[in-house]
Amino acid sequence: MGNTLSGWVACDGQEEAGEMILGQDDTNPGKQNEEGQSLPGLAAWYGLEEAKILLEEGDDESDNGDQTLLWCAAQNGYTEVVKILLRRGDVDHNEPDHAGQAPLWCAAANGHEGVVESLLEWAEVNPNVQDEKDRTPLLCAARNGHEGVVELLLERIDVGINRQDEKGRTPLLCAARNGHERVVELLLGRIDVDLNIQDKKGRTPISCAADHQHVRVVEILLGKQNEEGPTLLGWAAWLGLGMVKMLVKRLCVDLDELDTGDQTLLRCAAQNGYAEVVKILLGWGDVDPDESDNGGKTPLLYAAQNGHAEVVKILLGRANIDPNEPDYAGQAPLWCAAANGHEGVVELLLERADVNPNRLASRCRTPLWYAARNGHEGVVELLLGRIDVNPNIQDKKGRTPLLCAARNGHERVVELLLGRSDVDLNIQDKEGRTPISCAADHQNVRVVEILLGRDDVDVNLS
Repeated sequence: MGNTLSGWVACDGQEEAGEMILGQDDTNPGKQNEEGQSLPGLAAWYGLEEAKILLEEGDDESDNGDQTLLWCAAQNGYTEVVKILLRRGDVDHNEPDHAGQAPLWCAAANGHEGVVESLLEWAEVNPNVQDEKDRTPLLCAARNGHEGVVELLLERIDVGINRQDEKGRTPLLCAARNGHERVVELLLGRIDVDLNIQDKKGRTPISCAADHQHVRVVEILLGKQNEEGPTLLGWAAWLGLGMVKMLVKRLCVDLDELDTGDQTLLRCAAQNGYAEVVKILLGWGDVDPDESDNGGKTPLLYAAQNGHAEVVKILLGRANIDPNEPDYAGQAPLWCAAANGHEGVVELLLERADVNPNRLASRCRTPLWYAARNGHEGVVELLLGRIDVNPNIQDKKGRTPLLCAARNGHERVVELLLGRSDVDLNIQDKEGRTPISCAADHQNVRVVEILLGRDDVDVNLS
């Protein structure tokens, strides 16, 4: 291989040897030695002050294969040489080597902050240049934990923070997987970062951090996902992952016995909506997904009650889940979701043919009864879409969903209920009140008008 003096300055940095070469009186900058190495090439490899003039007058051809002088200098972190080359008009700022690795890519991957800063000052430099494996400078810097380089790259608004490599990995995923806490924090400082992008194996930044037991990274990511701050139980579920995983693998400990108070890790994760934790725990195989606490609440019920649709979907995918399992007050997952207006969860549960939409909770109240009373229009509409939903079931006081909606002035809910041909407008509660008499008593004029529009309403009952 023949090395020019320029090439040596850019790639080696052995100053003492370079000074000896340049100190010779008969040095010819353009002459090659017996091995084809010209003095300009050697100067470029050594990074000498005396080489600056040669670099300014020379060319950007390296005799190191397809690597340019700028590439060599960037790869090896010679900031001053890089600056000289960038000032020349005949240098391609983005010229890659055979692997598609451009000068910025090399400098970022190797953590050469000075070189990266010098390159980024030039608008011609592409901050998103990808190598043959679709890896960007930011991804490589994040993966390798080069905090300063990551910070410099993120200052460029045109840096693609969510760009994925050929395996679907983002800079955030790579940093989280390798436990680079400060890099993760820097990436999360960008409002356009996406925490939930999955790679081609379905892994997210938080699942990778959990898998590799990077507890602090998990804390950081969890704090970003829940700005309000997770509950103490939620923190316990996350912070115990590394230890739990080790115990399961090494000691065959029963995961259902590893709890925080009355809450197992699975119930904790389900209650707080930590879908990735639920996936990890269920993946270990010996976790009972239907295990209830002292109040009879299962992980599914907790997730449904709090509106965590993604967790509900994961749990319903298990064959050994009972979607109708109630707590000790008789409240099943559908009942809890309907009462709280969680439309997404209700929709998921109603897709199951084995879910009983008329299951009674305490005081004989159905999911429809509670949704109607609370004015959850979307939930009411979903429930009425099931033909096996009975709109006339009365609670212990004899009140129907229609009476409750009329009493509370929920006009749209009343209209939805009246859309069912089997709804009975004249059912009286145990005090003899009907939907129209309750609406009148509470001065819900519009509801009275809607009910009077029906020919089958009996205004004489009360």
